[in-house]
Amino acid sequence: MAKSERRRQVEGMVLYPIDWLEERSGLVGGVKYFLFRKVPGDLGWAHTLGSATLTAFLVQAITGVILAMFYKPSPDEAYESVQHITNDIDFGWLVRGMHRWGASVFIILLFFHMARVFLYGAYKYPRELNWIVGVFLLILGMFEGFTGYLLPYDQTAYWATVVGMNITGNGPFVGSVLAQIMQGGPAIGSDTLARFYSLHMLVAPGLIFALIGLHLYLVIRLGVSSPPWSKEAAGREDLEPEPESPARSGLVTPTMRGRPTP
Repeated sequence: MAKSERRRQVEGMVLYPIDWLEERSGLVGGVKYFLFRKVPGDLGWAHTLGSATLTAFLVQAITGVILAMFYKPSPDEAYESVQHITNDIDFGWLVRGMHRWGASVFIILLFFHMARVFLYGAYKYPRELNWIVGVFLLILGMFEGFTGYLLPYDQTAYWATVVGMNITGNGPFVGSVLAQIMQGGPAIGSDTLARFYSLHMLVAPGLIFALIGLHLYLVIRLGVSSPPWSKEAAGREDLEPEPESPARSGLVTPTMRGRPTP
């Protein structure tokens, strides 16, 4: 049935912004390809660990921005600002709890995701670069947890950071230099808290966002690998002999040199 003139006008008005954006950026086509790309049909729940890890990081980013609106990175005010967030701000206890426990969830999911990739052999050719990017994401995720642990600036956070800085300072080659840069002085104090806050809020999240973008690009470019026991797994077709095609008249089937043709 032919569309009415009124319906065509409404559809044109609705699609005009989308067409305008697609013509100038190509984002609509990219998003459509990302959402409707083909994936192997034998994937399981284990393949959702990557998406779960990304969701946990986004929760950390959102709750971290909310907490940064009320947090004061000063040794004299840090602890009181955290207590103010927890006890006085509406739903502050919920946001802080999500950020505090979500950090552990994020690290645990990172390890589970990398364990799945390792056990499934998804780090092999041609996905070696994606595995390397994932290793850097794991290191940055743990670094985020370490820098964020000092921010409440209570006794537990202080002495745990002292232990962490001692471990860092005893590292080979650049350990002592790295510890001095992060500590910002002979002892943990206001400079240390300021540096940890900037690293936790600016440097590490920026690097994580950039590496996640590269990680997703490589996943889209290279595709999702099937489980190793799947019939669709890479290289599985080489395990089954191909049926011999009958030779045409006048042709000789090639054989190894020195072996007669049967």
